[in-house]
Amino acid sequence: MTSPKVKLEDIEIQLLLEGIYRYWGYDFRNYAFSSLKRRVQNFIKIEGYTSVSELQARVLHDSNCLERFLLSLTVNVTSMFRDPSFYLALRKEVIPLLRTYPFIRIWHAGCSTGEEVYSMAILLQEENLYQRCRIYATDFNEKVLQKARTGIFSLKLMQDYTQLYLKAGGKESFSEYYTAAYDSAIFRASLRENIVFAQHNLATDSSFNEFHIIICRNVLIYFNQTLQKRVHELFYNSLCSFGILGLGRQESIRFTPHDHQYQELVKGEKLYRRLN
Repeated sequence: MTSPKVKLEDIEIQLLLEGIYRYWGYDFRNYAFSSLKRRVQNFIKIEGYTSVSELQARVLHDSNCLERFLLSLTVNVTSMFRDPSFYLALRKEVIPLLRTYPFIRIWHAGCSTGEEVYSMAILLQEENLYQRCRIYATDFNEKVLQKARTGIFSLKLMQDYTQLYLKAGGKESFSEYYTAAYDSAIFRASLRENIVFAQHNLATDSSFNEFHIIICRNVLIYFNQTLQKRVHELFYNSLCSFGILGLGRQESIRFTPHDHQYQELVKGEKLYRRLN
């Protein structure tokens, strides 16, 4: 007898996620299920499998298949100076606060391929703060971190990035920050001098330092409430007193356990300051 309330495919996906966690250590069990289900179905279609169970057998025995699967599960849509008003608010409201610190630690959690990390490095250089900063850029996926470390992006994107940079209050000619080579834009090595790229999994790993700023944009929307609560706890405990938390446009601290322990620093820009 089968239960009409539970679809077989949903059970298979839960078993798949449990198997990946127990064998490989990657924990997707508390990702938002409907969104994750669509990405699993899409991967099955692309790879030509007939069922989730067939995928499970492959992904548990084949590390190359696992690598492709991990890339398909993560949404690596990002850009330099994404939501430029956010960076303009950082420049106007947060930079003056940072000038009061002798040394500044910044954590970009879920940094993906690194475009927003380089945006922060450019902003800090223009405000003469970069030499006082250490930026920790983390993601659970080593493949996207490898790309982030290169600082090489598509040349075709530079026209759009230039417009976003100017809207974000950019002070120089954006082309000064990269060298064009064939179809690529290679960003200055000096931008990477104070960036540490490293693996960190928000679902399973703990804090590794105390930070003055934590930026995590457009990542929490893919987590369910249980995982969101865990990550907010992690961020709160990783921020120094009066530290700054920056989230994505569709994300918020409202209805989280630490809602009352932050003040909104810039209305509408999802920039919050820890109160103590």
